[in-house]
Amino acid sequence: MTMTAKRLFCFGYGYTCDFLGRALLASAEAKGQEWTLAGTTRDSAKRSALRAMGIDAYLFDTDRPLGDPLLMMKGVTHLLISTPPDQEGDVVHRLHQDDIARMPDLEWVGYLSTTGVYGDRDGKWVDESTEISPDTIRGTRRSIAEKKWFSMLKGPSKLPIHIFRLAGIYGPGRSAIDSIRAGVARRIIKPGHAFSRIHVEDIVQTLLASFDNPSPGQIYNVVDDEAAPSHEVLAYASRLLGKDPPPLIRFEDANLAPITLSFYSDNKRVKNNKIKTDLGVALKYPNYRLGLEGCLKAEQDADASGAPAPWVLQLKDNPSGQF
Repeated sequence: MTMTAKRLFCFGYGYTCDFLGRALLASAEAKGQEWTLAGTTRDSAKRSALRAMGIDAYLFDTDRPLGDPLLMMKGVTHLLISTPPDQEGDVVHRLHQDDIARMPDLEWVGYLSTTGVYGDRDGKWVDESTEISPDTIRGTRRSIAEKKWFSMLKGPSKLPIHIFRLAGIYGPGRSAIDSIRAGVARRIIKPGHAFSRIHVEDIVQTLLASFDNPSPGQIYNVVDDEAAPSHEVLAYASRLLGKDPPPLIRFEDANLAPITLSFYSDNKRVKNNKIKTDLGVALKYPNYRLGLEGCLKAEQDADASGAPAPWVLQLKDNPSGQF
């Protein structure tokens, strides 16, 4: 069988991109594809570790653009941008929009945004047709970044851009289970408030479905079926670990850091019908209970194998402490 050469480049080769890369390699032969992986990191030690895994890794940051972008991204068919914007806008767009516009082999481009662009809806439902109205700095920066990337869809480059608005990401090594184990979980209760979240494996299957069914210009909400208060999630994680849950703290008494406070300022429920109808996604973890059970099993399987957990390299601190 003749294999089709494909190459993925991730700006910000972190937790989600690592799961995506592994999934691509695992499914490549069955699809008649041969994937190579590349991406960026801000850390020299992590670059070395990625290269040891067979990933072409390059240093990239706000003040450190790619040295030879067209060479480093040569042959890239799929480009994923997962780096966060800064106060001046999206760093990838700012530093490399012209280079990306000249990439001859691009079939698909994805930008990982956030459901924070919808702002606070007082618990009401939103979908992809809802007008965005961010009310936090993070949400505002993401909305500006979305517009920048969308501007390249209709420009001379006709960039095949897709926008994925993600809820809070969790998965093995990065979930309420880890927060409970570390003893840092705080069960804050704010009546009527709920968070949306999404398991990393469901992000990956959504991206893969979009690879197989590209539709440039589309926006997809990537969330599970059940928005829920974080104190309920932490209670369930405690139960799975056989521990007593942390005590409840009233929101008014929590004295939250600004970034955590921003998570509680938005209250909405996000519809995910589009990834199901348009991309055929059937969520593996449609709610946090199944998701946490899956995280625990993955971690137990990794421990039983005796090999280092594959996600350890990619873990990042969760600044909000919310799940």
